[in-house]
Amino acid sequence: MSLSHKRQTREIITKAICGKGRKFSTATHTVTPPHHPTSILGAWIINHQYEAVAAGNGIEVIGTYDVNIWYSYDKNKQTEVAKETVSYVELIPLSYLDPRHRASTAQVSAEATQEPNCVEAGVSPGGGSVTLRVEREFEAELVAETKVRVYVSDQSDDPEDKDYDFDGESFDYDDLDPDALDDEL
Repeated sequence: MSLSHKRQTREIITKAICGKGRKFSTATHTVTPPHHPTSILGAWIINHQYEAVAAGNGIEVIGTYDVNIWYSYDKNKQTEVAKETVSYVELIPLSYLDPRHRASTAQVSAEATQEPNCVEAGVSPGGGSVTLRVEREFEAELVAETKVRVYVSDQSDDPEDKDYDFDGESFDYDDLDPDALDDEL
């Protein structure tokens, strides 16, 4: 079978990354321990679990983590650890989204590039609770089927018949500016 034109195009359906996004955020939580805290001795986050779901033109990360606060009470005479599970929903907007992807084939994923981390903890002004500031960062991707267009030539167009000059003096690679190169190659 021959092609009617010298060159034609074909569309190939393939799975590809069709959307990407990244989001850094801070959250403030208030935990009320059983005793009125005098001072905070430590605060940390454990048992982080999350999943990603598609949400319009973004990706929602739905998760939980446990907040542990080591504090003193009774005028710094005793200590205890208060524990609380915190739930969150983080919407990650996609900075890139291919509008031609097949939405019915979309699969989303997220990765915590910075696990939730307590960066500040203090006794609230009223003295009955503890206020925590937590930082977290996620990177998300949307993978789906999309079309890629390729050129097709007839069989008589043999690549070995072409004369390519890869050794030509038209370009000197020493003139390249390494600072201008893309780091994500």
